[in-house]
Amino acid sequence: MRKEKKRRWLRFVIVIAVSLALTLITVIIVQSFSAGTFAIFPRRSPVFTVDELNFDIGRNRVFAKSGGAVAAAGTFGIQVLNADGEEILRDTFRMFNPAITEQSGYFLVFDIGGTELRVFNSSQVIHEVETTGHIVSATINQNGWFPVVTQEPGAFRGTIQVYNDRGAVVYRVDLGSGFPVAAILSENNNNLAVLNLADAGSRVTFYRGIDEDNGEPYYQFQLRDTVIFDIKFTGDDEILAISTESVLRIDNTGEGTELFNFRGRRLGGFAYGEGFIALNLYDYGVGYTGQIVTVDIDDGTIMGEHRVHREIISMSFGHGQLAVLQSNAIAFFNENMEEYLASEENTFAVASNRILMLGENVALATNDSSALLVRR
Repeated sequence: MRKEKKRRWLRFVIVIAVSLALTLITVIIVQSFSAGTFAIFPRRSPVFTVDELNFDIGRNRVFAKSGGAVAAAGTFGIQVLNADGEEILRDTFRMFNPAITEQSGYFLVFDIGGTELRVFNSSQVIHEVETTGHIVSATINQNGWFPVVTQEPGAFRGTIQVYNDRGAVVYRVDLGSGFPVAAILSENNNNLAVLNLADAGSRVTFYRGIDEDNGEPYYQFQLRDTVIFDIKFTGDDEILAISTESVLRIDNTGEGTELFNFRGRRLGGFAYGEGFIALNLYDYGVGYTGQIVTVDIDDGTIMGEHRVHREIISMSFGHGQLAVLQSNAIAFFNENMEEYLASEENTFAVASNRILMLGENVALATNDSSALLVRR
């Protein structure tokens, strides 16, 4: 009799245990399907591999990439490495505050506040320029033409000189009011836009027909009591402007249209994508809480949003992906801000101050002493 009771009790315990196990498995399967994956065991965090690229061009290093090549500029000059980390170009010259930009395979590096400027590709230095004034900024277009903003000795507030793809000056503007901080050239090499800062706010001055040596502005767009951080051509005549309060489009008549307004939030940074711009917007008075939004530059609609609770150090777009360097981790998003690859807190993210998207699921995390190639 007692043995029979023990058998019944044992069968009861086994049935309960099996039922609980089946219930747990069912719950995991349902959750896996709802998350878009099917797995009995929880999904592991994505694994990152890290390799170091060795750049030895001094301090204050800045980076840019073109294809499989990565260029770095530092206080000792420039250096280019290929995809295997092998040096393919080096040029030594002294800079104190190097800056670098890239466009369609052309790298442009200059010394902010100095007089040295270089244009090069992944295999050779194309132009060496020594300016008479102190360089404020410089950009390069798809054809290798480059406008340079300088602070020249004399009465003028600033000077813009446009160099063609042979390194010759083909246009010059001397400004008597405002302080020019940036100049950009259209793809057809015909139109020049200059960003000025003045006491009353910001001004964009547009010059049409510079190949005809037309020295008079075609129009001036004034944005009062607001600072414009950056300007970019979206066509030969239209300009995209990023201010402290909004994203604007300036058309070929000088009329400004507000595409996206973010008043009440603080702009922490931005990155240009293919047909959109990613904005890091912090909530005022709440530390680094805020969001990253992607905005269509044609109509100003929001394409995606992602809430953030940590400081965003740097963002970079490339190969259809947005790499975001947070204060404790690196994450990857698509243009709709859908996060599909993220890392847990790691030392290589904490130690970095810049992210550069190199390829699909591949980014370069850098600081002044290391350059780490981070890939899935």
